[in-house]
Amino acid sequence: MATTTVPVSEGFRGGIDVRVSLRADAGSGGSAFDGAWFPRSRDLAVELPELVAALERRGVRVERFTYALEAWAPAPRKLEVLGRTVRAGGFRSMDAQVVCLTWAGGNRRADLLVVPPETDVLTGARALRLCTRRGLPPSPQMVLAAARSTPLPQVPEYPRAG
Repeated sequence: MATTTVPVSEGFRGGIDVRVSLRADAGSGGSAFDGAWFPRSRDLAVELPELVAALERRGVRVERFTYALEAWAPAPRKLEVLGRTVRAGGFRSMDAQVVCLTWAGGNRRADLLVVPPETDVLTGARALRLCTRRGLPPSPQMVLAAARSTPLPQVPEYPRAG
């Protein structure tokens, strides 16, 4: 099978950063999610090389990427990113709102919550932040529901002049 070479530059899509969060202890197995990813589309041929390059800058050298087949447009099984090959595999049994990354010879694994691309930016930013915390529920739907909820504004009470 052919390897698709994808050029990755510092200025992703005109300088737009990759929207990803990653816990400091990602891959330790200590939380339901090791972070979150908020892609701009369902096209892995475009989104995955940018994600891999962004994680590389954070010290995570992704070797394999797995995803739910029905959630994404067809993607190449091998991508050459930053001069090395990253294998990608789609599975029907995976949750559509989770992707899995492995690195360090397969010894480290991180599950990232996928914030759907059509999500509004405020909710997406909240989900990225939530997924770096401990004690998250194991359900992507519950995490996204928490990101969608907005707290009621708190109005301080001032003493009345009497």
